[in-house]
Amino acid sequence: MTTVMPVALIDDDKDLRRATAQTLELAGFSVFAYDGAKAALTDLPADFAGPVVTDIRMPEIDGLQLFATLKGMDADLPVILMTGHGDIPMAVQAIQNGAYDFIAKPFAADRLVQSVRRAGEKRRLVLENRMLRKAAEDAQENSPLIGQTPVMENLRKILRHIADTDVDVLVAGETGSGKEVVAQILHQWSHRRKGNFVALNCGALPETVIESELFGHEAGAFTGAQKRRTGRIEHASGGTLFLDEIESMPVATQVKMLRVLEMREITPLGTNEVRPVDLRVVAAAKIDLGDPELRGDFREDLYYRLNVVTISIPPLRERRDDIPLLFSHFAARAAERFRREVPELSPEMRRHFASHAWPGNVRELSHYAERVVLGVEGGAAAPVPAQPTGGGTLPERLERYEAEIIREALTANDGDVRSTIEALGIPRKTFYDKLQRHGINRGGYTVRK
Repeated sequence: MTTVMPVALIDDDKDLRRATAQTLELAGFSVFAYDGAKAALTDLPADFAGPVVTDIRMPEIDGLQLFATLKGMDADLPVILMTGHGDIPMAVQAIQNGAYDFIAKPFAADRLVQSVRRAGEKRRLVLENRMLRKAAEDAQENSPLIGQTPVMENLRKILRHIADTDVDVLVAGETGSGKEVVAQILHQWSHRRKGNFVALNCGALPETVIESELFGHEAGAFTGAQKRRTGRIEHASGGTLFLDEIESMPVATQVKMLRVLEMREITPLGTNEVRPVDLRVVAAAKIDLGDPELRGDFREDLYYRLNVVTISIPPLRERRDDIPLLFSHFAARAAERFRREVPELSPEMRRHFASHAWPGNVRELSHYAERVVLGVEGGAAAPVPAQPTGGGTLPERLERYEAEIIREALTANDGDVRSTIEALGIPRKTFYDKLQRHGINRGGYTVRK
């Protein structure tokens, strides 16, 4: 549903005021007409949603005084001055002081309508950006899981409902969708918040290291173990253990993890001592562990033990109405970090929000906002690869298209090889061969934190 743009019209000439109001109403505006500046200032709110059109020559308070007062109330409120021939030098000076436009009398109706329409669009964007910034600030204060769509409201409701229980949770979602944020919320909203929140990415550690990281070891337990080390599980006792990419956990470790979940006890490497642990486990997976074909080597019994409560995070493309709000939050954070101005949300950026697939989800949007703030990204992020049209033979055109797809995947995953390979669905060696063939430097796609 389209909202009718309001316009405030101030003119002490009754006949001219009526004719101008009629012109604007026929153009589709909602006109608030006043016979003088005093009446307008009494009635108009500071956050008036449209532009102001005012004559200059008026008794008591003239148009320039009205403009100065309105500018003091809201520097971004667009004011259009209607001027007689002798007032043009004053109007030019007012433009230099921040007035939006001036229109010399007598004026064509189209000239006024076009100026009001442009001013109204500017006002709409200013107020929308203000609203988004305020909503992002409020959302961050209430919850780091930002979003106003029904699916996000429902997600927060579920998290509040289960946060203060000790039930283990399985979080499902695509790369960059916010699985660790959900785990942190469950921790912070629970009675365990005074304990440690311990995170471990199961896909980032080799099989020879992950057991020591999880269970700890005694001095001399294996070559290189010079001193005792407390494992992540024991360190999380009294708090929350977050296991990301649990689908990558080695099978042998899965067996030991199943015992931890069932018995709430561990036996560190190099000792027979059994130590009780008091923890809640939140596990995250990028695939559907309930699907036997996707689950692969992941143990079914471990899946069912974790699957007491499953929380699914929707991908960003399925909640596009949240993108402007999220962008405003990330842009404000980046502007503070890099000591830059917060960018305004432009129509071009909105079109990009609506058309881009966002394969990297919220993480990709966050990095896009950083690039916009830094000025290395314009009104639209890396475009969707163009179709293989243009000059050259078919093989040449396909080569260009393949290179664009690889660049897009690298952009979406910030140059991370593992995530990019998964997104492209090709072997690692093939990936590096293609980088070399197309002359693509992976390092140029990595966002430094």
